[in-house]
Amino acid sequence: MRPSRCRAPTRSAARKPCQCPEPQERAMSDIEIRDDRAAGRLEAVQGDEVVGRVEYFVLDEPARALVPVHTVVEPAHEGKGIAGSLARELYRTAEREGVVVAPLCPYVVKWAERHPDEAPAADSQLLAAAKRWLRDHPGRF
Repeated sequence: MRPSRCRAPTRSAARKPCQCPEPQERAMSDIEIRDDRAAGRLEAVQGDEVVGRVEYFVLDEPARALVPVHTVVEPAHEGKGIAGSLARELYRTAEREGVVVAPLCPYVVKWAERHPDEAPAADSQLLAAAKRWLRDHPGRF
């Protein structure tokens, strides 16, 4: 997965709002993001086609969290801001539900580092628990 072209500072730099270029926002105007909680997928849908997704699970212990594991964007749809929009919506969903995101997906980890104002860091114990859960459920992803 190619990284987003976001120009926001990293976590070590000053905390400023994202400087993502507007063309990505226009490209997303015909894409709907849906949460298929039963399947553990946040999907970007264009027409009848799923063009991208974040696969995740819900961790219950030691605290409730959404744990993204994979981000995939179909090759014909790369570079349109879909992965970033999926990551953003995952964090918004967690905020609405009053839970945190404990990212294991490398893309979501990097996106969160570039958007600290939208993506609060997860506690290290929660991340360790998420990794244990994933190890204990090898067939899930």
